[in-house]
Amino acid sequence: MDKNTKSIRKQKAKQGLKSLTIALSIPLLLTLLDIFLFGSSYQYVSMKKPFWFPRLWALHLACLGSSFLMGLSAWLVWAEGGFHRQPMAMLLYLGQLGLSLAWDPVVFKAGATRVGLVLCMALFGVLIACVKAFKNVNPIAGNLVKPCLGWAVLLSLANLKLVYP
Repeated sequence: MDKNTKSIRKQKAKQGLKSLTIALSIPLLLTLLDIFLFGSSYQYVSMKKPFWFPRLWALHLACLGSSFLMGLSAWLVWAEGGFHRQPMAMLLYLGQLGLSLAWDPVVFKAGATRVGLVLCMALFGVLIACVKAFKNVNPIAGNLVKPCLGWAVLLSLANLKLVYP
């Protein structure tokens, strides 16, 4: 391998690392900001919960994990050129990001738990579509979205408990 080829590879690796950092940090920072501004609720913390029910910190941790996985899977799709070949994949990704960011203010600040439940159902549907769209571009990216479906179910159960205490 000559010096020029090594230099090109090193430059591409730096660009890839920079784009990965951006792809992960933007959704994580938005989620942290969402949690900081809207992520506490006296109703959720004070309600009587069954032993299997997630605590507020666990709900937020799952939200951050989901943001990380979605950012990583979106980056994998982007790196393969999938957003150019399938623009709907980008819309689905942005849709799930918006829905997941909307849940805290809608449920915890506005107290609109029924609207929150609708958001959870919409989020689950968008995540299923993300699995299919991402898997067409990169199978690993599609599989990384699957744990986020579990998060959406967990969020729905928590929301359901708020609607019907």
